[in-house]
Amino acid sequence: MSFRIASSPHNHSQQHTCVLMQKVILACLPGIACQVYFFGYGVLLQLVLAILTAWASEALVLRLRQKPVLPRLKDHSAMLTAVLLAVSIPAFAPWWVIVLGTAFAIIIVKQLYGGLGHNLFNPAMAAYVFLLVSFPQQMTSWLPPLTLQAQQQQWLDPVCAVFTDFSCAGYSLTQLKTDIDGMTMATPLDTIKTDLSTGKTLTESLQQPVFDSFGGLGWNYINLAFLLGGLWLWQQKVIQWRIPVAVLGTLGLCSLLGYLIDPDLHASPLFHLLSGGTMLAAFFIATDPVSASTTLRGRLYYGALIGLLIYLIRSFGGFPDAVAFAVMLANLAVPLIDYYSRPRTYGHKPKGSF
Repeated sequence: MSFRIASSPHNHSQQHTCVLMQKVILACLPGIACQVYFFGYGVLLQLVLAILTAWASEALVLRLRQKPVLPRLKDHSAMLTAVLLAVSIPAFAPWWVIVLGTAFAIIIVKQLYGGLGHNLFNPAMAAYVFLLVSFPQQMTSWLPPLTLQAQQQQWLDPVCAVFTDFSCAGYSLTQLKTDIDGMTMATPLDTIKTDLSTGKTLTESLQQPVFDSFGGLGWNYINLAFLLGGLWLWQQKVIQWRIPVAVLGTLGLCSLLGYLIDPDLHASPLFHLLSGGTMLAAFFIATDPVSASTTLRGRLYYGALIGLLIYLIRSFGGFPDAVAFAVMLANLAVPLIDYYSRPRTYGHKPKGSF
């Protein structure tokens, strides 16, 4: 018998990596369904392009590294990276955006570091930051929810818009972003940040059609759907509770303090928790076993750091939805967190003891 030493991810649920990845992808389905319902079938097109690109990129690098291709593709890690990136970008983003981002995630962030278990950053979030910094216009071209769109989507509009930047009827992406009141649509988080910078109060900003009774129209239900999927992952013992609870608890506490200090400048905890990619980050991204902390106490610190960074960047930074930046900064801190949160060695004697 030979003893095999392997790098993370290590999991004690007695499930193969491919099974764990499959369950995470399945848990994403409620959130994906909500995105399709509110923003149209362009979400599915982005998913298809991302998955095909991930498979092709993974196979190419594995072939160049003279590694077996099919066994590595069957672990579904590349597919999961593609899914997480595809649900993070606008539904009508140009085709080359998702292709370039997915290739960057697989080739540079994952395989360049040695493949699954060796990457420093979460591949999907690193690719998202790369795209957002490089192509801010395309990455912020979110459509209004279907009920607010001035130009109603037809079946082939996502295909035409993604590959030609125009709908089948000839409307440009700028025209498609216009709501029924003739206003160019932005995400709820971006709308609030822009309005506050122009002197409006939070109450005035929340009167716009893009907001629902308890958050951004559509985004609140998308977050609830990802919350449902995340709870199922916890019930299946795919993830542990520490990181999601630390992320959501810290974000909720910070936003509550800000809201109590000045409710005209700081959104409520419910709005922060159900806007943007909060639930996706807490249950699907921060819990990545490769780039997250590996100790029990360290996971609490790691999750709390992500929640704090999300609030600080959303409130005082230049990017409305701070999830990707918060996760990447926390990834950098993981070695330090693990070092100072290591459990005491069995039989260890404190200094000065007899």
